[in-house]
This record gives sequence, C-alpha cells and structure tokens, in this order.
Amino acid sequence: MKLDHIVLDRLYVDKTNMRFGRKAPDVSDILPTVRARGVIQTLLVRPPDAEGRFGIVAGSRRFYASRIVADERRDAGDIDPDALLLPCAIMEDGDDAAAIEASMIENLARLDADEVRQWESFTRLVREGRGVEEIAKTFGLPELSIRRVLALGNLLPRIRDLYRAERIDRFTVRHLTLASKSQQKSWLALFDDANAYVPTGHQLKAWLFGGQSIPARFALFDIDGFSGATVADLFGEDRYFADPDAFWAAQNAAIEASRAAYLAQGWADVVMVAPAEHFHSWEYEKAPKRKGGRVYVDVRGTGEVLFHEGYVNRVEARRIERGEAAAPSKAQRGELTSTLQTYVDLHRHAAVRAALIGHPALALRLLLAHAIVGSPLWTIRPEPQAMRSDEVRESVETCRGEAVFDTERRIVLDCLGFGSEEPTVTGGNGDDYGVAGLFLRLVALPDEVVMRVLAVVIGETLAAGSAAVEAVGEEVGIAMADWWQADEALFSLLRDRELLGRMTAEVAGETVASANAGEKAKTLKRIIADHLDGAEGRDKVERWVPRWMQFPPSAYTERGGVGTVAAHAKVVAARQMSAGDCPAEAEEGRETPLPRAA
Repeated sequence: MKLDHIVLDRLYVDKTNMRFGRKAPDVSDILPTVRARGVIQTLLVRPPDAEGRFGIVAGSRRFYASRIVADERRDAGDIDPDALLLPCAIMEDGDDAAAIEASMIENLARLDADEVRQWESFTRLVREGRGVEEIAKTFGLPELSIRRVLALGNLLPRIRDLYRAERIDRFTVRHLTLASKSQQKSWLALFDDANAYVPTGHQLKAWLFGGQSIPARFALFDIDGFSGATVADLFGEDRYFADPDAFWAAQNAAIEASRAAYLAQGWADVVMVAPAEHFHSWEYEKAPKRKGGRVYVDVRGTGEVLFHEGYVNRVEARRIERGEAAAPSKAQRGELTSTLQTYVDLHRHAAVRAALIGHPALALRLLLAHAIVGSPLWTIRPEPQAMRSDEVRESVETCRGEAVFDTERRIVLDCLGFGSEEPTVTGGNGDDYGVAGLFLRLVALPDEVVMRVLAVVIGETLAAGSAAVEAVGEEVGIAMADWWQADEALFSLLRDRELLGRMTAEVAGETVASANAGEKAKTLKRIIADHLDGAEGRDKVERWVPRWMQFPPSAYTERGGVGTVAAHAKVVAARQMSAGDCPAEAEEGRETPLPRAA
C-alpha cells in the first residue's frame, strides 16, 4: 500500500463501499472542518482502473464534503488547484473481501449503518469466502449478531425496504426472518390492507407459530383421498383442515414417503428440521448428490414443508474440498408419536400448574419471563410512546421521568444479561434465552432485584392515557410538579383562547385575565410564561401544573371531560365498585377461600 495525493475528479465511490449506490450522505458534521483545514485523514482507495480513476473503499463522506467545498470555491471564483487533491492510501490489487471489510470497519466505527446495509455487506463477504466466525472476529462482534444480520437474507426485498424506511420495527423484522416466503407474502397482504389487522412484535410470533389454521395447499398428500374434514373460506380461494391431528398424521406419512424416495434416489441423507428450528441456506453450502449432498426437510408449525436439496454444512464443505469423504449423519425416528407426545405434555402441564399454586415466588418469576419474552399465548409489547411532533418527542425524551426510568431500565437490562444499550426490556429481548432460560435467570436473582425487574416491565407495558396510569398515580400520590415543568412544547400546543384565559386567571389572577380577555393567544401565553419565570416584573408562580396533568386531574371548561379526566372517571367508578360488598361464594374443592376485595 502506498500513499499519494489524487485529484478529486479522478475519485469515485467504489461498489465495495457500504455507501455505494446510496444518496449522498449527511456530511454537515465534518463540512466545517473540511472548509477550514481540508481533508487530513487519508482515504482508502483501490488501484486505478483502465481510465485512471480510483475507487474509494473507505472515506466517502470526506469525498462528498470535499466536492461540496470545491463547488463552493468554484462558484466563488477562488479555486486552488491544491485544494482539489485528496490524500489517499492505495490498496493492493485484487482483494475484494479486504476492501469490503475496510469499508465496513470505517463506517461501523464512524457512523452507524442500518442492518440492511450491514446485511448487504456481510453477504458479499460470505460470497468472497469469509465465514461467520471470521467476520465476527474482524468486526469485534458476537457471532450471534452476525447471524442475526445475515438472517435478513430470508426476507422478501420489500420487507427489507420497509425496515430500512423504519415502517416496521426490529422486533417485527426479527420474527419475520423466521417466516417462510408464503407467510411473508401473507403478512405483506395484511400490511397493505388498511382494514385488516397486521400482527407485529410478539403478536406476529404467535401468528407465525401459535395458530393451527393449516391451509390445504400445504398438504403433501392427495386431498381428495383425505378422510378428514376441510373447511373452505368465504371466497373459496383456499381450504383449511378442521382437524389438525388428522392433518399431521397424513402429513407425517407423506413426509416419511418423500424421505424414503430421496434415499432411494441416492441422496446421502435426509435430515428432518423440527418446527422449533429453521433451515437457513446461508449456514450451508450447495453440494451435489455425488459429493455427499443431503436433503433438509424444513417442517413448519403452520403445516408447510420445504425440501432443500443438495446442502452440506460448512465444515463438511471444507472436507469435500480437501477430497475427504463427508461424514454421514443418521436421523433417528422418535420413540413417541405426536398423539403420545400430546398425552405426556398435557399431564405434565397439569401437574406443574397445580404445584405452582404453592410456589408464588416462582410463579411471579415465570410470569415475568413470559411478559419479557412472550409466547404463543402471550401478546406483550412495550408502550410505543408514539408521537408525530418533534417538539413533543424532545420534551418527553428529556423530562425527569424518562431519565429516571431509563437509568433503572439499563440496570435491569444489565442484571438480565441483555446489554444496557437495548431500547426495551420487553418486546423480544429474551428470545435468545426463551421463556425457560429467562425464568432460570430470574430464579437466581434475589426477590428485591426481581421486584425491580417487575417495576420496569410493567412500566414499559403500561398504556399511556389509560385508567391504569390514573389509578397508580393516585395510589402513589404523585405530585407532577416534582416531575414536570412548563416548556416550549406545551405553549406551542396551546391554541384555545378560552382555555388560555382560564389558565391565565389561574396563574396571574382574575384581574389580569379580565384585563387581557380580548388579547390574542400569543399574548396570553406570554403572560403565563412570564409569571412562571418571574420575568418582566411579574410575580413568580412556583410548581404550577395544568389541571389535566395533575393527579387527580380536572378540567378548565365544560369541554374538558376527555383524556385524563375521562380516565379518572373510570378510576372513580372502579373504586366505588371495589368498595361495595361482593357476595362470597364457597368454592368447591378449595380448603381456604380466597379473600374478598377490600
């Protein structure tokens, strides 16, 4: 590698660069420095092509900033020939993988790349011969992180585009990587239908793996000869099996027949992939039948069965390259039929849930594990704190309540081994452990730590604007003045003159409010702000909180019986109900009756 200064016009962004083919990046952070001092740090470039041009592998942002500065000076008639030269380190010829790695290392260190761009670059590295372990060592990332990014390759291009555009979140994408192509197409159809419910997050996980609506098109056997019942949908476009057990009996027989047929054709082995696992093509390499290639049968919980012909794992692929024989693996048939397995599962389930009655501390930890990880029977998601206004977003994100809660959340994330930079505790963080694994982690934690985890989990999943918020706030006795003070976002959202008049009277007094009754909303807001700040000679008002933000809340006008005020009304009604006497009914088979609500 040699160093040289290269004319700006002879540089371009090479295809191995992570930013190749994208719109010009934001360079506002480095532009002032480039204007004042030029480019100091060298760009990494490929050797010149046939036209004498150098492809930029790393340093595209410096390149774009330099072009802006050159255009500015050209427009001003003040072009310095030396200003058009950029310091460059010229690579050796012919190493695409090294060029891709160099680009990714720089971009990942300097400016976060979205996961779709990472997938594009990691995939190119895999094609250049880099393994997952080697990529992980190069970038200092866990192998699991690399595998998660590579799993985006299982997605349809449109789903990746939706994720890149931030129209779907990372938890939804993580679950979609486990979906078959037909499931992804079905999900996109729901996404595009404004009147349909589209599952996301853990609802999506349940939708993918928890349902038993098995379409007839997934059957490997002859539907006409099937003895069980099928049900057609309202449009007659598909049929569904009414009896899942009957379907699986016929489907498993068809799978076994296909397996025998593949073995008879000379395939080295037929490997069954269980519904709880998934076949990812990027974890394997293609191999023909004559070189020991196997057939992988991917059995989905939805009833769909995919046959992947001619694959071996990477270890075996290397062995084949060295001319060694591939080690055969023999799949054994399980000793339990599906019906017998159901019998065993249900009896064990009955015993465990009865025993949990005597172990409430374990039950609490198991409940927490479900709330964090989710399951086909649990649909848990964090409060999205959705807001369209940037002012509102900044106000909420910088308030004291968010700061205190975020600090506690990071502590809990660290205790659970999730990593303190994760945005939430709930919503899929525990997927790598599963409910059982996370439950065992919680069992190892003392009660006081578990209660802190519980507080964060319920805090994340507490619906904003709900009666539950009102009930908790009143029970705790929250004084909002300890957590909030008026800011610019509040005043920008106040537009109702009647409301502002009432607030002015509350802050400045009835005399001032009457004197300014005919003023514009802007003037009334200025009066309120001056009193809160003690500015312009006005008496300072301490700890003022609008009525509808207090606990309990109230309204300024007859039109204010909505929002927090309406939620408070529900709490009042609930208190009245809980204060009444409820008839106690003896429960058969229970030695100690449950106490009535106080």
